[in-house]
Amino acid sequence: MGIKVVKTGNEAFAEGMRQINPDVVAAYPITPQTEIVQIFSQFVADGRVKTEFIQVESEHSAMSACIGASCAGARAMTGTSSQGLAYMWEMLYIASGLRLPIIMAVVNRALSSPINIHCDHSDTFGARDSGWIQIYSENVQETYDNLIQGVRIAEHPEVRLPCMIMTDGFILSHCLETMEMLTDEEVREFVGEPPERGNLIKAVVENKPITIGALDLQDYYFEHKRQQAEGMKNALKVIPEVGKEFGDKFGRYYGMVENYKLDDADIGVVVIGSTAGTAKEAVDKLRSRGIKAGLLKIRVFRPLPVVDIKESLKNLKVVGVMDRVEGMNAFCGPLYSEICACLYELEKRPILTNFVYGLGGRDVKVEDIELIFNELLRVLEKGVKEYTLKYIGVRE
Repeated sequence: MGIKVVKTGNEAFAEGMRQINPDVVAAYPITPQTEIVQIFSQFVADGRVKTEFIQVESEHSAMSACIGASCAGARAMTGTSSQGLAYMWEMLYIASGLRLPIIMAVVNRALSSPINIHCDHSDTFGARDSGWIQIYSENVQETYDNLIQGVRIAEHPEVRLPCMIMTDGFILSHCLETMEMLTDEEVREFVGEPPERGNLIKAVVENKPITIGALDLQDYYFEHKRQQAEGMKNALKVIPEVGKEFGDKFGRYYGMVENYKLDDADIGVVVIGSTAGTAKEAVDKLRSRGIKAGLLKIRVFRPLPVVDIKESLKNLKVVGVMDRVEGMNAFCGPLYSEICACLYELEKRPILTNFVYGLGGRDVKVEDIELIFNELLRVLEKGVKEYTLKYIGVRE
């Protein structure tokens, strides 16, 4: 279903934003995200959207403008990468604490220093506890579909939290892939009008003053953070519901995770982002040799789909967790620690090993994934692991 086109990840983001037709987009350019807002600004100039496009002087200002617009009741969006996301850090917490359903397209890029413009997940993993929903994309099609669903998820009355939609820098953002685009009417019908929520404009019109971002000390701060946490918990239910509705309408179904040939697997890897496509090919090659290999792709990292992860991995014997970010804790990557926590209470747990790969855009080949599976097979044979963390594709 849909119109077959050839688009890059950045073009898919920009086209999706055009079809959503937000009230406000505030953005500052940063590689490799720049194209998204550059293309979208042309849509604004050509009168193809009603959006107020705000050119700001920094990413901090971009998020501040989105916060102000969302507080006034507008549907607001932005985009960024790497240092730009880091520059927003302070405002990320304010956006989520105020329960503002802002949508942000993030093109994953390594954080400096050293200066690097290519992909890893250090930027968004650093923001994983900021109260934003995080949805990662395997390919250009998912980039587009995730953006459209993100609006419904963020604006849901039981959630009301900002949402980041991720795509891997240059690997997806600048590479052409075939995808299916929905019509403008289909997207706008699916997204719909935003649900009613309190805002500054309504407060002025109704002469019922409200305060935004007030001082909140020992008396109520804890309760308000608890409410915010409940919104994240509610997203565990809302995200698959929106994914199913999207699938029923357009034929592409989405859940919190994706299982690939895990039903009878002895060994498997856990991965996020575009590397899932490479890993699937590796799994297919191993299966052709009679090796029971599988893959778990984490689509949604916040909220963490603990139940899905447990169910997917509980029967495996050995699991390799692949981190495209260095945890800098002298022990493991951040995804590994969270997968460990998910499986800790299982009566019978798989043996877990950790692999850091692809930092700064280092290419990840099918052979690299096969190397990881060979390590898992060695652990399976011995029944015990010799290490927790191993680096894949780095010169020793």
